Amino acid sequence: METIFTKIVKGEIPCYKIAENDKFYAFLDINPLAAGHTLVIPKEATDWLFDITDDDLSGIILFAKKVAHAISKTYPGKRVGMVVIGYEVPHAHIHLVPMQTMQDIDFKRTRVKLSSEEFQQIATAISRFI
Repeated sequence: METIFTKIVKGEIPCYKIAENDKFYAFLDINPLAAGHTLVIPKEATDWLFDITDDDLSGIILFAKKVAHAISKTYPGKRVGMVVIGYEVPHAHIHLVPMQTMQDIDFKRTRVKLSSEEFQQIATAISRFI
């Protein structure tokens, strides 16, 4: 299955990469709820997160944990929220969102507008803690 996320992994669509390994990829959401809002995906496209193998599910959670810790070092707050929705793109993904309150992770909220320079600065800042 070819998705926008598989095109990002292949380098066909640019992104603001945070981290990757042989199985997983993390990059900034281009329509973020907050600065530092990051998506974590398996490189292999699967529509629903809970359809991936048990090993890959535990692997993506451990990968997301490293990314969340890097986000929290860059954007100190109360928490980095983790959300799995699964409707926006038919490719399993986890949202990691820096937050001060529960309202910060409301997907009905107005999104943060950032310039390409700001996205790049954020990606660089978070990446240095991976």
